[in-house]
This record gives sequence, C-alpha cells and structure tokens, in this order.
Amino acid sequence: MSLPPTSPGPAAGSDAVRREARQKAAGRARYAAEHTPPGCLHAAPVPATIARGRVTAVHADEILARPGVHAVLSHEDAPRLGDADDTTLALLQDDRVPHRGWYVALVVADTPENARAAADDLRVDYAPEEHDAGPAEGHPRLYTPEKANGGYPAVRERGDFDTAFADSAVRVDATYTMTALHNHPMEPHASTAWWTDGDLTVHDSSQGSTTVRGVLARLFGLPERRITVDSVHVGGGFGSKGTPRPQVVLAVMAALHTGRPVKLALPRPHLAAVVGHRAPTVQRVRIGADAHGVIRALAHEVTTQTSTVKEFVEQAAVPARTMYTSPHSRTTHRVVALDVPTPSWMRAPGEASGMYALESAMDELAVATGLDPVELRLRNEPDTEPDSGRPFSSRNLAACLREGARRFGWEDRDPRPGVRRSGGRLTGTGVAAATYPYLLSPSTATTHAAPDGTYVVRLNATDIGTGARTVLAQIAADALRAPLDAVRVEIGSSALPDAPLAGGSSGTSSWGWAVHRACTALVERLGALSGPLPPEGVTAGGDTSEEAEKKSPYARHAFGAHFAEVEVDTATGEVRVSRLLGVFAAGRILNPRTARSQFIGGMTMGIGMALTEGSTLDREFGGFVERDLASYHVPVSADVPSLEAHWLDEDDPHLNPMGSKGIGEIGIVGTAAALANAVHHAVGVRLRDLPLTPDRLLPHLPD
Repeated sequence: MSLPPTSPGPAAGSDAVRREARQKAAGRARYAAEHTPPGCLHAAPVPATIARGRVTAVHADEILARPGVHAVLSHEDAPRLGDADDTTLALLQDDRVPHRGWYVALVVADTPENARAAADDLRVDYAPEEHDAGPAEGHPRLYTPEKANGGYPAVRERGDFDTAFADSAVRVDATYTMTALHNHPMEPHASTAWWTDGDLTVHDSSQGSTTVRGVLARLFGLPERRITVDSVHVGGGFGSKGTPRPQVVLAVMAALHTGRPVKLALPRPHLAAVVGHRAPTVQRVRIGADAHGVIRALAHEVTTQTSTVKEFVEQAAVPARTMYTSPHSRTTHRVVALDVPTPSWMRAPGEASGMYALESAMDELAVATGLDPVELRLRNEPDTEPDSGRPFSSRNLAACLREGARRFGWEDRDPRPGVRRSGGRLTGTGVAAATYPYLLSPSTATTHAAPDGTYVVRLNATDIGTGARTVLAQIAADALRAPLDAVRVEIGSSALPDAPLAGGSSGTSSWGWAVHRACTALVERLGALSGPLPPEGVTAGGDTSEEAEKKSPYARHAFGAHFAEVEVDTATGEVRVSRLLGVFAAGRILNPRTARSQFIGGMTMGIGMALTEGSTLDREFGGFVERDLASYHVPVSADVPSLEAHWLDEDDPHLNPMGSKGIGEIGIVGTAAALANAVHHAVGVRLRDLPLTPDRLLPHLPD
C-alpha cells in the first residue's frame, strides 16, 4: 500500500484554532458536575470547625429525619478504605481532626440545595485540643527534610560559602516573604460517581484520570480494569487537580453506600483547606560578588510549613542551583509541621516562589554594584549547570534578556529610583529572569488508520484549557504526513492508553512523543501493506517508558526574561501595571496561538502573586480567612492593559522528536520579581513582602 497523502504543509508550528473552542463557547462541553445519571443524588461535605481535636458525636438522626436526605456518613459508618499513599484522602476513617476544614461528615440528599442545607445544619460535637498554627519562622520544631517536592535534595552545598561570602567585595543579605497562595480554578473540584455490577464509573475534575483510577483501585480494593475515570473537559487546575482530591473519594464512598449515582461539587470556600495551596515562605538570600558584579557566593535558605497530615515542602531554593555562576553555594529548605491545611502544587511550584526571592536579590545586587540589572545577569551566565556540572541542552537566557530589552526599550531607562513622576503617579521599570525545568514522563498512545483516509489518535491526556487536543493533532498530522483535518484526537478517559497527568509543563512533551512514536509506527505498517487497508483499519501503538526513564547527560530547562513597567499612585498606594513583556526560549513552539495564551496566562497569575493575591492564616482558629473570590483578589482584564509574550526560535535536539519544552508555567516564574523590582524603581524603597498591596506601600510614599 502507498503511504498516506502528503500534508499541504507542516501542521506543528501553525496557528491552528483550538478544536474544542466552539464547543466550549456554545456550552456544549460537559464538565464533571454536568453529568447527571438517572437517579443521581447529591452530596455535601461537612468541614470541621475546630483547629485540632476529636469528633465525639455526629447527630445524624436529626438530619436523616428530613425529607430528601438519604444518608449521613461519618467515621462511624463510612465505607472502610484501603491504605492511601496520600493521607489527605483517608477521609471519614477515624475521629481525628488534624486541622480546621478537614471533612468530618458527608450528607447525601435528593437535591444539591437539600444536601447543602442539611450539611450546614448537621450538629457535630468535638473535643478540641491545643493547636499550633505557627508561624514557621523561628519555630522550635523546624527540621530539615530529606527531600523537597520533586525529589530534590533539601540541602545542597558547594565550596565554602561562609568564607567566600565574608571575603566578597559586595554583599547582599535580604529576606523575602510570601503569604499562602491559592489555585482557585474557575471550575470547582467536582465528581460524579456510580457503581454498576461492581464496576465503578467516575467523571472527575482532574488533571490526570489515569492517576485517579490507580488511587481509587487501591482505596476501594478493585482491579483497575473495573474502574473508568473520565476527565474529558477540565476547567483549570493549576496543580490543585494534579492528584485525586477529597471530592472523588467522597463521591465514590457515597455511591457505594447508597447504591445510587452521586454528584459532589466542592463549595469554593472549602477549597483553601482541602485541595492544596502554595505554602507561605520566608526566604533569606545572600549573594557575594566581586567589584565587577561576578557572583562568588550564593545562599538561598527557605523556611516554610506543612501539615501534620502529609509532608509537602516546596522546592523554592532549587532554582538557585541552576541560574547563575556560583562557585560557592548553599541552598537549604527547613519546614515545620503545623495544625494547618496541607500545601501542595501550585503553578510552577518552587520556581515561582524561589525565583521571586532570587531575582529580587539580583536587583539589589545590581544597585549595590552600580550595574544595569540586565548587564549583571549577563555577567553571571554559567558555562554549565552550577549544581550538577552538566552542559545545558540549550540555554538562551542571555538572548531572551537582550531581545526583551530591545523590545521594551530598556536602554532609555533612567536608572535612578523615584525620579519619574507625573502628577500623583511614580513610574518605574524592572526586569527578572525565569527558568523552568524540562520534565518528561512515560506515556503510551495508539493511532488508527481508517479506510476512508482518516486517523484517530487515542491516549489518556487531559486538556485543562491549554489546547492539548489541538497540539497533539498537529504532532500526529506531521508524523503521519496527513492533513490536519484528517486527524481526530480522543483524550480524557482512563479507558484510553495510559498517559501522565497534565502538570509540570510536561504534558505536550510526554504525550507528544508517544503520539509521534505511534504515528511513525503506523506509517511503517501502512508502508508494508501490499494491498488496500482492511475494512477494520490498521492500528499502531507507541510507548516512551524507556526514554522517559533514562537520565539525560544534559541539564534541560526553559528560560525567559520579564520586563515590567508600573505606576504607583502616591495618594492611594495603588500599583497599576502599565506594561508587562516576556520573552521566552522554550524549544520549538508547536502552536503560536495556544502558546501565547499559556504565556500570558502565567504572566497574569504572576501579577496576582505580586500585587493582589494574599491569604491570611487565622492562627487562633487555624484556617484561612480569604476563602472566596470577593476577598481573594485575582487579576482581571482591567489589570493587564498591555501584556506581550514573545519567544525565540530555539533548536534543541536533546529533548524529544518535536523539539518542544514546557510552556505552561514559565510565564509566572519571573513576573512577580520583575514587578517588585519595578515598584522599587518607582518609589525608591525596597519592599520584600508580597503582595505589594496599598497598605504596605503608603507609609513609604511621598506626598
């Protein structure tokens, strides 16, 4: 048989429109909570109202007497679960309350309104115990963990930092703080579950339903083949849906208990306590440099917190092991377990928080040495990755800085702080670098050729709003040498070939390689056929487990540079972002349309991180105060009047067949530091505590 017809041109790299765009705009895309099987019941969880202690009584009889209420589950009668690797999922298994907001009961009723009302009215008696909600800094129980998130060693030392720092001609020693941050995806965490003859079906709002299936199999003692988890459309996650969360376990438990389908959507005020958050950090950065600004000593020491339920340590000091020349280095993490909600992944964990502190310290070093901030960074470009000594597969940070400076008009900047004033507004500009590691996970995929000349690509990838369907179709079309509109992509179900979750900016690289391999294998099979396609078509598979598990001899990272201009109102203390520009080196860009969307989405989140998003932990009661979008302020369109994302054409042959790196998270990494540096340039005062809200700025502003 002849090979497939030649495509009219490369699909990857083109500005293809998202395949599901019209479906979503028309409201036809169905999310987890929009599936309503016949006889479906509705569940509402009951959060603990104490910071620590025990449940002594659940007055279920009062609620069960209500019309429409079908069940009240608690530790007294909930189904028993198997061992959970993730202890945040050991729900309703005992009377312990490890923190405020921990779920202690579940009400199941005929309507969501009845379920919520009954959950609100359920009386639960407690035996409160003395609790400890911090703060982490200076806490007597601080300890050094073995590993930080991602498996990184918690401590790394090279050379003799103390001596080199003391002997440096120029020294910076500064401490930066960040409050807790929350993911707040537009779609709340939701699940719909039902059992049929011992088989389990779940629609879950998740970044990876393969993982959800595996966890449910262990918790409920089922073979994975008897569980199907669908996550066809997911309305954002930003890390909070990266692993199973309480709603899916509780929905399955309720469905098992009642024998009916059950739907559960978590209320937004619950999310801060049960789906993870970026933990608050205190970060001390010390940099010692010679008179020319070349770094000799660099220390980044992070103090943070976790819960008593599960250890999670954000790897905020890890980027300092990659970024700059540093022959003498110390990077450490210390943590304390408190009676507070468990932190978890939030977009660009480690890099987002750590690079804020590092890049702010670099700006302080530029001031101390009298160097331009861009020039300072260029002078400290390493030849190899400082921590590992491995060569970079590609490192175009310098090119990003130069191109960003050109586009932004950086050369016209007056370096003096606090001098650009127009009426009641002070104007300043700032710059920061960004990095994010290239990550790859094992994935499988299949591709099927039909006699009518069309192709179907199948794998359990998840599209969380990033355009995965579109980009995977582009990869497949090129590998098949077929028109893009001849390729259909099926994703979002654990019934499809296993694939990793959408997280760590690794999705396209991991899934795309498997798709490329399956399509390449299919082309070979089709080329070997001597006659027409059989009526059933031809299928080929691809598996990248072997490649993903190999350790690369190269240090592989994406890089970027952020340039910001802000205006500070001297009367109100309000900071307005007038310009924000990012230039990135992230391998081959497979779809400019979806790439730009991801870049500017990350940059917008960085604006929130720097200026508006902050969360207060009430230490007396052990819970977060800002628990809705009225009090937790995320940026809106009016906050980003000029937002530009550009990229370099980067050819990196040491990645995958597409030559792509992840782009979902690098957009947020340098944004907060660039804005903080711009605020310093505007007002002439260095503020080191995020977010930079008016109350923090007002005491430092001129009349």
